[in-house]
Amino acid sequence: MASELFSPLSLRSGQVLGNRVAKAAMEENMAGDGQLPDGQLLSLYRRWATGGTGLLITGNVMVHAEALTGPAGVVLDDAAPLEPFTEWAKAGKSGGGAMWMQINHPGRQIQANMPGVVWGPSAVGVDLGKHSSRFGRPVAMTPEQIEATVTRYAVTAHRAEKAGFDGVEVHAAHGYLLSQFLSPLVNRRTDQWGGSLENRARMLLDVVRAVRAAVSPSFAVAVKLNSADFQRGGFDADDARQVIAMLEPLGVDLVELSGGSYESPAMSGRPADARTQAREAYFLDLAKDLVKTSPLPLMLTGGINRRDTAERVLATGVALVGMGTALAVTPDLPDRWRHGREADRLLRPVTWSDKALASAASMAQVRHQLRRIARGSRPKPNTRPAYALITEQRQQRRALRRYRAWLSAS
Repeated sequence: MASELFSPLSLRSGQVLGNRVAKAAMEENMAGDGQLPDGQLLSLYRRWATGGTGLLITGNVMVHAEALTGPAGVVLDDAAPLEPFTEWAKAGKSGGGAMWMQINHPGRQIQANMPGVVWGPSAVGVDLGKHSSRFGRPVAMTPEQIEATVTRYAVTAHRAEKAGFDGVEVHAAHGYLLSQFLSPLVNRRTDQWGGSLENRARMLLDVVRAVRAAVSPSFAVAVKLNSADFQRGGFDADDARQVIAMLEPLGVDLVELSGGSYESPAMSGRPADARTQAREAYFLDLAKDLVKTSPLPLMLTGGINRRDTAERVLATGVALVGMGTALAVTPDLPDRWRHGREADRLLRPVTWSDKALASAASMAQVRHQLRRIARGSRPKPNTRPAYALITEQRQQRRALRRYRAWLSAS
């Protein structure tokens, strides 16, 4: 029996989500001074909280102040004041839904102009052809750095619970650090963290164990995993199946399936793989396959805009439907579905032939909508991609100056 979109979902931690619609993490890149959530983020999440989702997952929060995915990234480490996070949790829960924090370390996916560290499992840089120089050159992590990073995830999770969040999602997808360890293309280590899938999954499993031990049993712990990297010889659906089985005994509540990385940006709907060419629910074929064997509830994110697509996803046995871009354009979409309505508009598609640039522009377009919602304006999905990208680059330059000053002062 397929689950109804507006039926509750009980998780093994005892947490009950009000319905099967989640706002998936989208990187807001909207931190205020001190890399903290401020009024902008609070008003954005208050708006989403009233839109009818059962769960809001924040954009990725950084576990390491010296390793940010972008200069306006939010940081929650042992030095961050808790009050702004308490306010953020309150804003996200103000509509009665649950609020989880996505926690992340970018590893090698760090812009070349950023201060701090660029780490990876191995010294293998991001390959974006002519755009490769946009990213820093990574150094291979030492065992001590790996251990310290595992601890950082646990600290962030513990503090997220203290601030009033209902759960965390460990980000092990989209080519970030834990995903880099999982990938045989990026992870060329010959020690206990490299080689076999068991070894490549070691850091993720250690992070999950440490996080679970640092929070109470009723606090949800989820993992975001690629169903595939869409790169020849990379992490694939069979690897994903095995990793889900490894996560099951560790007290994980949910696994969110996505796909791709900066090198193959399938998550923004520009996949390199024919199986995901469908305009909606990009990763549904892979998820259908994984659902059959998964011992854990699965959430599927990527290209879901219409109620019938969401219902088709649930009909396969997927437990939760995640939406990102659709909620950046129509923040009250779940409520509309409840009343038999759909979104009026979709985001203007980016049709540029340069894949890396198109991916950056579509992310800039999404963030442009988030900033409009945060200011109390209506989204403007017809914004030109080039305008969104240029505006964002200007904001990033200002944020980079602030981040550099903050980092050297702290």
